[in-house]
Amino acid sequence: MIRTKFISYSMCVFLLSTMGFSLRAQNRKTARKREFYFSWGYNKEWYTNSTIRVDQPSLGNHYSFVGIKGHDHPGWDDGLFKKAISIPQYNYRLGLFLNKEKGLAIEINFDHTKFIFADQAAHVTGTINKRIVDTTVNFSQPDFYYYLNNGANFLLFNIVKRWHWYATGNEKIKIDFLGKAGIGPVIPHVDNKLFGDMNKPGFQLGGWNMGVEAAVRATFFNYVFLEYTNKLDYARYSNLKVYAGTAKHAFGTYEMVLNLGITFPVGGKVKNNP
Repeated sequence: MIRTKFISYSMCVFLLSTMGFSLRAQNRKTARKREFYFSWGYNKEWYTNSTIRVDQPSLGNHYSFVGIKGHDHPGWDDGLFKKAISIPQYNYRLGLFLNKEKGLAIEINFDHTKFIFADQAAHVTGTINKRIVDTTVNFSQPDFYYYLNNGANFLLFNIVKRWHWYATGNEKIKIDFLGKAGIGPVIPHVDNKLFGDMNKPGFQLGGWNMGVEAAVRATFFNYVFLEYTNKLDYARYSNLKVYAGTAKHAFGTYEMVLNLGITFPVGGKVKNNP
């Protein structure tokens, strides 16, 4: 609760202060070399089928759940405005256009996604209690589950390219296309119970991911924008904590993102175009 309130208050202070700065910059009517932006929004995911490999040496277990089906948990579909803003599947972007003319930027790109593996029959192969198995087990709460539910958590450091597409005569409305690509760590919250043994849930650095995005951004009155993104991501998780051992897991993701943001000029002054 304290973390959620802190995020909410921090965002309000940030948005108010940056909007004030932007208005002052606009009144001075100066052009600047660079452009900063920040956005916040929500996402929806679909995952590829995947395999979870579990290693518990002290128990004599080395087995895999093969071809499982994971799903997300948007949160906003069962009451967005009834929950704290950081409870649903949220995301944020923090970026800086280093060259506005060429449309080149760098970006910190974070997606709080959720991966749920439960309530299905799962094919398991390998060794359990030092015995070879090839069978099906029923994943059902509360006795059998595998969650990255407080986040599968994709963090990317992106290179961004922007193409201007349309602007009204007074440039109060502008529409741009953006391409993004990057790589970075995953920071999952791992919570699972396998064959009756529960891990100690918690966050950890758990591997890496890489992703590409194609986005459409509509900017209004130079400072406020709405951005819709289609994203493909591939994540590889390793050393995920399970009872008396670790797990490995990899999957692909198709993601849709809708963000609301602010953008404003920063850096040294340059001459306005005639």
